[in-house]
Amino acid sequence: MKKFKKVLAATVAATMLISMAGCGGTTADDTAETTTENTASAEDGGSSETPADLTSNEGVLVWATNAEFPPYEYHEGDSVVGIDAEIADYIGEQLGLEVQCEDMAFDSIIPAVVSGKADLGIAGMTVDPDRLENVNFSDPYVNAGQVIIVAEGSDIATADDLAGKTIGVQLGTTGDQYVTENITDATVERYNKGFEAVQAVQQGKIDAVVIDGEPAKQFVASAEGTQILDEPLTEEEYAIAVSKDNEALLNEVNKILAEMQENGKMAEIVNKYLGDNAEAVDDGATQESSDEAVETTTAA
Repeated sequence: MKKFKKVLAATVAATMLISMAGCGGTTADDTAETTTENTASAEDGGSSETPADLTSNEGVLVWATNAEFPPYEYHEGDSVVGIDAEIADYIGEQLGLEVQCEDMAFDSIIPAVVSGKADLGIAGMTVDPDRLENVNFSDPYVNAGQVIIVAEGSDIATADDLAGKTIGVQLGTTGDQYVTENITDATVERYNKGFEAVQAVQQGKIDAVVIDGEPAKQFVASAEGTQILDEPLTEEEYAIAVSKDNEALLNEVNKILAEMQENGKMAEIVNKYLGDNAEAVDDGATQESSDEAVETTTAA
């Protein structure tokens, strides 16, 4: 996963004029008049706790991320902005809580949620069995996938051509996991930031990068001489990590995500950053209800 040169800044800055204060842009004053109807009574099958009781620090919703993953989370000046940042702010607003962001290494996010340092992990994070051993996940909110980045003119044309190659990944991501477990005789080079891996391809230090599709587009736009292979490597779903000890918060998050799909807020946020690359799809197969989820196209 997951500044770029001025190309990315120019591309995204125009979309940011309306919103996004910073990492943790929602304040207590902003949400003082927000109702707390999302907290259902125990009789209705929801939580009997007030929103302030749902978090480790009373009245504050802390979300952990790795802000090196545009357009989901990235730095703009001193702020962390992007799709996930707006989702976090919206959840906090609906719960009437102040929102605070903790920017950290990607592989530190789940430990932060487990320890209570963060209430939520929102980082373009894919649900997988290993992660489910440590945290619970919300219903998925975006369909995504891994793609392959290579240098223009590379002899790598399909996933089968990755065998025996040197492949860059971001440490701790599903791209890391996939390459480690599925690519025969590959040499895996792990980077703390996704763009560092793409730079290594650009410089001829490695043969390819496996990384999430939408950030890949941003990286390639800023890395001359690189390209994304047409066929996605995997199909995945992004969801929000929540402590196994906080089912009440998980229930509230799921209700808010469902409302966002139903009232169009999720599509509004995603389309703001992805435009024509985003479309609503029927996600009934992956959710108990037939709510719509947002699909992001990963093929170049």
